[in-house]
Parts: sequence; C-alpha cells; structure tokens
Amino acid sequence: MTAPLFHLEPGALDHVGVAEVITLAGSEGHHAATVMRLQSGEPVLLSDTVGRRAEGRVRSAGSGQLEVEILSLLQEPRLLPRLVLVQALAKDRRDLQGVESATELGVDGVIPWQAERSVARWKAGREAKKHAEWVAMVRTAAKQTRRTTIPEVRPLHSTSGYLQAIKAAGAEVGVVVLHETDETSLAQAIAALQAPGGHAPQAPGAPAHQLTELHLVVGPEGGISDREIELLTGAGARIARLGPTVLRSSTAGPAALAAAQLLLGRWDWDTGAGHPEQSA
Repeated sequence: MTAPLFHLEPGALDHVGVAEVITLAGSEGHHAATVMRLQSGEPVLLSDTVGRRAEGRVRSAGSGQLEVEILSLLQEPRLLPRLVLVQALAKDRRDLQGVESATELGVDGVIPWQAERSVARWKAGREAKKHAEWVAMVRTAAKQTRRTTIPEVRPLHSTSGYLQAIKAAGAEVGVVVLHETDETSLAQAIAALQAPGGHAPQAPGAPAHQLTELHLVVGPEGGISDREIELLTGAGARIARLGPTVLRSSTAGPAALAAAQLLLGRWDWDTGAGHPEQSA
C-alpha cells in the first residue's frame, strides 16, 4: 500500500536535505498523529504542493504532530502543455464531480465558467465561499491520489472574461471546446493547435507548436450556446466531439482529460523517475 501523503506549505522542502528531521504539525500533523495514529518507523510522503516530494519515515509521534526523517527528495518536472479544465457551472454539483475526477486524472488547473446556459449560479457575495469549495475539493482529491502538485483553481470567469483571458494569452494557450454537434475528433483538434501557427494539420516532420496550456472547455447541462461557440472560435478555439455519444457535464471533462493525457504522451512519463535531488 502506498504511504500516506501530507501537504506542507509551498517552499517547505526547499532547504531540506536527506537525513534531516522535520516536524509535521498543524492540521496535517494532527491528522497523522491523532486520527491515523502513525507510529515510529512507518513510511510517509510529504509534498510542498508545487512539485517537490519527499519520502520519509516517522521518527516519533505525539501531541498532534510527527517528527519525520527525510529519506529522499524528488522534483517532478513541469510538463507542457499544462492541462486546464474550463468547467461550466452545473446543477446538482455535477460541476464539482467533474472537477474532482479531473483532479484525480491529472489536471493542472481549473477555471469555473459561468456559461450563458448555466442553471447553477454563484450568487453575488458568495463567490469567495463557492471558490473555496472548489479549492477544497481539488485539494482533497489531489491528496487522495497522492499527487505532489495541487491544481490551481482560478477565479470564476464569465464568457466575456474568459475570452479576454485567452486573447491576452495569445498563441501560448490552445483551446478545445467540447461540443456534441461537431465531427472533429479531439486528436484532430489538438494536432491542429500544435501545428506551426496553430491553424492547420501538422505536416510530417514539422516541429510542433509548443503550447504552454491546453484548455478543455465543457459546457453546462443545456450545452454551449451558438453565440458562445461563435465567440470562442473567433478567438481561435477548436471545436471537437468526444465519440458518438453525448456525455454529461460531470463526465465530459474527465473523459477529455484522460484522452489528452494519452494523446500528449503525458502518461508515458514514469513518476518514479523524476529529478531525484538526493537519496539516502
């Protein structure tokens, strides 16, 4: 069984070396020592939540904290393009279901989207609370799946706000809108975005256009409006369909993310072969 993972603050492992002993305190220390009742000698994993992971061994436990001896340190590489799920708000918490599964499948960032046809709304004055709910869901899912890095949850975007964001990002961000009426496959859409200039299928041997981010846009229960499709394609987005069936808002994002991971070869990377800094 994989050792339990505990989150530290960003930067907490920056100046830690092998054989050093650090204290796991706060809520994570309390959970480890009091709830899980970890004992001396048991293995643990520690993450700074932004790419650095440590394997450790409990030296002592008590008073709501652990003393952990560091056995090895690993810096995970930053994979490009970063995969970002643009998830439209949906009723019955289907948006959060999609975000949770996407986190488990390796999404790098999440953008809550107030689409024109979104039935669910973040009421004025409650945006911070709803955003915190999404952050909590992402953090929990990342921890349960032993992810070293916690995906970023960006602020709520309206359609106009999202369009402004991708226009400002320029060619570094590729956008694929998942839509049931299109006949283009996800593979074709991604290939077009990676082609030089991002406008045409890539010729054999031609260098791929390096995207820093690939956005997968998922609409609400009622679908993405024709006006939004027109605006998004006008901003350079590609439209694609996931297979012959119509997927629900909670399923489309995770399905597209898993497919993109395979298409981009990201799941071919061995997490155990990252960049080991030191080992005991």
